[in-house]
Amino acid sequence: MSFEHGLKPSDILTNQQLMDKFKCAMSGGMRFSHRTNTLVLISDHTKSLYDDRWIGDVFHYTGMGKVGDQSLDYGQNKRLNQSNHTDVTVYLFEVFKQNNYVFLGQVYLSNHPYTEEQLDDNQKLRLVWVFPLSLRNNHNEILIPIEFFESREKIQEKEAIKMPQEQLTKRALSAPKKPGSRTVVTKTYERDIYVSEFAKARANGVCQLCEKPAPFHTKKGDPYLETHHIEWLSKGGEDTIENTVALCPNCHRKMHSLNAKKDVEKLRRVAARS
Repeated sequence: MSFEHGLKPSDILTNQQLMDKFKCAMSGGMRFSHRTNTLVLISDHTKSLYDDRWIGDVFHYTGMGKVGDQSLDYGQNKRLNQSNHTDVTVYLFEVFKQNNYVFLGQVYLSNHPYTEEQLDDNQKLRLVWVFPLSLRNNHNEILIPIEFFESREKIQEKEAIKMPQEQLTKRALSAPKKPGSRTVVTKTYERDIYVSEFAKARANGVCQLCEKPAPFHTKKGDPYLETHHIEWLSKGGEDTIENTVALCPNCHRKMHSLNAKKDVEKLRRVAARS
């Protein structure tokens, strides 16, 4: 009989709550508990540039061992490899933001472990064991907020930028050839089409930030511009003509990347003149 944890897929725990719930250690990616007879697997995406990944409904989880070739006959790698034939219950968590452990559910080995080359902590290629895991519950029950993925990308981007070119090259060359895929939950806003079209008509084919003509025309022959909310809707901005402008794609990306104060002030002046 499996351990009664009382959790639902997508529940989020702190590390302390996870320890209290499963009676396991406070650190490590593979945490076995004698008291609950569980093996908790943690895939922490905030701590490595290339990591475990979903391919379809199968999670490919890298075993333990940070330096040198990994062994299938050692520690929790051995325990996970034998888990289908023992009474140990295996659970999976993913971490996208620090101290936010997302519960995915109970997992089992759905295929034989295999080896692949990855870089170790010393940036040397080594063989690791990868465990194909499948969920016992419905994969579609797991709802991951898109901001968690965005947070992970920012952390990994900062790490990549700081890397020496030689190390970055090694990482890129050893990256998994098959990208992972996930279904995420995002919040959308119902925008008024009349406000959007008014902003484009007011711009008259000219970007309201760089003041250059639209970079191309649509199939209908209209100049291509994108509407932008000066104060973002996600931050409480209103969907009004006073808060909406028309930008070329380049300036639109610039505003969502930098949102520089002087650019915001300029767009507010432009919108106020209408």
